[in-house]
Amino acid sequence: MTTPERASGTGAGTSAESFDVVVVGGGPGGSTTAALVAMAGHRVLLLEKESFPRHQIGESLLPATIHGICRFLGVHEEMEKAGFMPKRGGTFRWGSNPEPWNFLFAYSPLMSGPASTAYQVERMKFDKILLDNARRLGVDVREQCTAVATLTEGERVTGLRWTDRDGHPHETSARYVVDASGSNSRLARAVGKRNYSDFFRNVALYGYYEGGKRLPGPDAGNILCCAWDDGWFWYIPLTDTLTSVGAVVNRSQAGVLSRDPEAAMDRFIERAPMIKDYLADARRVTEGPYGELRVRKDYSYAMERFWQPGMVLVGDAACFVDPVFSTGVHLATYGGLLAARSLNSALAGDLDEERAFGEFERRYRREYGVFYEFLLAFYDMQHNEDSYFWQARKVSRAEATDLRAFVELVGGVSAVNSGESALLDTEVLRERFGSSSKDLADAVDRTGPAQTESGERMSELFGTQVVTDVMQGMNEIQARASLGGATSLERPLFPDGLVTSPDGLGWAVPPGAATGRSEHEGESLAQGGPVV
Repeated sequence: MTTPERASGTGAGTSAESFDVVVVGGGPGGSTTAALVAMAGHRVLLLEKESFPRHQIGESLLPATIHGICRFLGVHEEMEKAGFMPKRGGTFRWGSNPEPWNFLFAYSPLMSGPASTAYQVERMKFDKILLDNARRLGVDVREQCTAVATLTEGERVTGLRWTDRDGHPHETSARYVVDASGSNSRLARAVGKRNYSDFFRNVALYGYYEGGKRLPGPDAGNILCCAWDDGWFWYIPLTDTLTSVGAVVNRSQAGVLSRDPEAAMDRFIERAPMIKDYLADARRVTEGPYGELRVRKDYSYAMERFWQPGMVLVGDAACFVDPVFSTGVHLATYGGLLAARSLNSALAGDLDEERAFGEFERRYRREYGVFYEFLLAFYDMQHNEDSYFWQARKVSRAEATDLRAFVELVGGVSAVNSGESALLDTEVLRERFGSSSKDLADAVDRTGPAQTESGERMSELFGTQVVTDVMQGMNEIQARASLGGATSLERPLFPDGLVTSPDGLGWAVPPGAATGRSEHEGESLAQGGPVV
C-alpha cells in the first residue's frame, strides 16, 4: 500500500493530504466500504468522530451480514470466536393470532446448515471487529476526528475539511468521499434532501436489563418482537443475562419520553403483558455504557439521491427503515459492498462513473424498496382497530400522498420525474400492498405457533412474494461468499445492468452487453426494481 501524498497547505493552520477515497464514519457501513476498497489496492483514509469501542443500537443481525459480508471481509472466523448470541430467526407476537410465531432463517433457500443462523451482537464489540479489520487491510483509520465540510470544484466533491482530536484543521483531497457518518450526517445535505416515511415515523425508547426471561429451547437467542396497543417492543438477548429492550411508539410521544423516560418505559412495559412477564424478575442496568434510557426518532427515510460526482452515501446517511426485521446493519453493510464495487470500478477506469454509480444506486434502492414493502405488509397485518398507532399504519387507509411518498423514498427524484402512471396510481399501489399484507397474514396463520417448532409449515412464509423478494439479495450475497465466486444466481438485476466482477470487488459488463453507458441509465428504479 503506497503512502498518501502530501500536498502544500491550503490555508493557515491546515495540513493537506491526498487519498483515493476518504470515508467518514467507522460503523459497519464505513468500515465495510473502506476495507473492500483497500483490498482492491487503493489508498483509503477513514475518519471516525468517536473512539472505539462505543455504544450503538442495531444489535440484531441477519445471515447475509454474517455469512456474506463478514466472509468477504475476512472476519467470519473472528465473529465465530467472539461469543455472540446465536440467532435462528425472529419470534413475533404480531397479527391476529395471540400466540407467538417464528420466522426461521433455516427454511430459506441457501440458508440451511451453518448459514441458517445469525447473531445478536453487542455493537461495541462487533463494530470494533470491523474497524480493526479495516486497519489490518491497510486503511488509515483515525479516530476522534470530525468531518466539517466537503471540498468542491463546481458540482464535484474533491475532498474533505476535518479536524483531528486536538482540534487542528485539515484538508484532504480525494477522488471520492464516502459519507457513512450515520443518521445525523451533515455532509449528506449537500447531496440532496431527506424524504421521511409517514408510515414509519416512530420514536423508540430503549434500555438494557439483566436477568430477563428467554424464549424456550433452541429459539432462546431469537429476537422477540411483541405488538401491543400503542406500538411494539423489541426484546434482544445479547448474552445469557443481558437483554436490549426497546418500545417503538408514535412520534407524537417524543416529548413525553424525553421529559421522563423512566416513567414512560415503566408504563409501556406495564401495558405489554408478554414483555412485563419476561422482565418480571429483571433489573434495569443503570451504570456503564448500557446504563441509561435512550431515545431514537425519525428513523425511516431515504435521501433523494445516494451519490453525486465525487461523493457516495452509505448506511444511515443514505437510508434507514423501521427496525422490526433487523435491517439496519444489513442495509449499511450491503450499501458498503455496493459502494466499494462502484468505487473500485471507477478508480480502475473499468467503467465510467455514471454507469458504475448508477448500478450502486439502483441496487441499493431496490434492496431498500423490498424491505420497505415487506414492512408495510407486516404492519398492515397487525389487527388493533381501536389503536391510533395501528390505525395510522393501515395501507387501506393510506392517503394518496403517503403512497406517492413510497415512490419518492424508493426511487428518488428520478422515479417521480419519470412520470410512470402505474407508479403514481395510488389505487394500484394500495391494492398491491394490501395483497402483500393479506398473503403474509395468511402464511403466518398457516405457519402456526412457535411452540410447535414450526416444522415444514415455515415454508408457507417463504412462499409469499413479499418474503421471496426480501430474501433474494441476501441469498445472493451468501451464495457468492460461501462459494468464493460467481454463482448461477449472478445475473443483471436490470435490463441494462451490470454483474459482479469475478473477485467480487467490482462490477463487470455481462457478455454481449454494451460497454458504454446505456440510454436507460438515468431512468428510475421503477423500471427495473420493486415498484413496477
